[in-house]
Amino acid sequence: MKRREFVSTAATGALGLGLFASGGLPPSTGLRLARRSADFGGWLWIGRRPEKSAAEWGELFVRLAGAGFQGVLVGRAFDPVMADAAHSAGLEYHQWTWILNRAGDTWARENHPEWFTVSRNGDSTLDMPPYVDYYRWVCPSRAPVREYLADLIDGAAAEPGLDGIHLDYIRYCDVILPRGLWAKYDLVQDLELPEYDFCYCEVCRGQFEDRTGRDPFELDDPSADPEWARFRWDSVTRVVTELSQVTRARGKSVSAAVFATPALARKLVRQAWDEWPVDRLFPMLYHPAYDEDIPWIGRSVEEGVRALESSRAELNAGLYLPALAPGDLAEAIRLTWEAGAAGFSLFDLNPLTDQHLAAVETTMRGLRSVLLQPAG
Repeated sequence: MKRREFVSTAATGALGLGLFASGGLPPSTGLRLARRSADFGGWLWIGRRPEKSAAEWGELFVRLAGAGFQGVLVGRAFDPVMADAAHSAGLEYHQWTWILNRAGDTWARENHPEWFTVSRNGDSTLDMPPYVDYYRWVCPSRAPVREYLADLIDGAAAEPGLDGIHLDYIRYCDVILPRGLWAKYDLVQDLELPEYDFCYCEVCRGQFEDRTGRDPFELDDPSADPEWARFRWDSVTRVVTELSQVTRARGKSVSAAVFATPALARKLVRQAWDEWPVDRLFPMLYHPAYDEDIPWIGRSVEEGVRALESSRAELNAGLYLPALAPGDLAEAIRLTWEAGAAGFSLFDLNPLTDQHLAAVETTMRGLRSVLLQPAG
């Protein structure tokens, strides 16, 4: 069957979930980029784990593998029962770990209050967390912080049953929230407000002054200073680099959850993720947070893929499942594939329904059929 015939059949037949509702695949870009990763597949974030027996986890993971998933990103401590069940189903098991947000780290909070980031107003996130109570961040510029985090990650990566480490909250606090969240917090953030602008601790100020001869507190407009922006991008990238090194030394892969696009990540949370030495990146393309529609997901993936052209990292589009009905999920997956993503990930297990899983399976079957068609 020729590609054009497949698209026509799929749109009216078994793939009646909106898979090719936009009228077919682009003649070159989507197919060419997707072919670079014939193992296009899904990942699933699992945060709050429901109570399940080994048999129940095994049944779930077999279903995920059959639908086209490659692995799971599991929060909290390593679970050997889940790992064994994932591996038996042919899935990878990665540990999902918070990095610079240390709200739950009682030891750091009690023993090193000086580690926590300081706003332009001079307030510590330990004492005055912005937005929500769990926003308590440690400073990436501090060598003891990086050494402490590296030890934690090294210990986690030493687990033989683990396939990789998944880094999350590896950024600064949001200096600007995504636009779709402004109403929720009764804010208008059309500029960088000092109470959300980090970090101005003595270590950051000293390092920046050594580097540039200027004190960040004395900048005319910190939000418009390219050297101050670069300093903070580099501070986060240094943490990523060091954690990647200890993870790979244990023979494990490393990935990260990041903000939607390189431009947005730099602007909103000081994250230059297209420069990171990781294996996979999972930009969180949670379209309601940005007050955007589903086609925005595809456009954002295209931006990320272009930014990673010279990188070893693969892009896996993070999709927000609570805002996606099964047909919308099928459309979002198709858009990520057309835009050149290496895969997708769903947030998270709890809202995943049988209908969602069926949509994933049908969509993946259709995409793989296209990939198997002879070129030209």
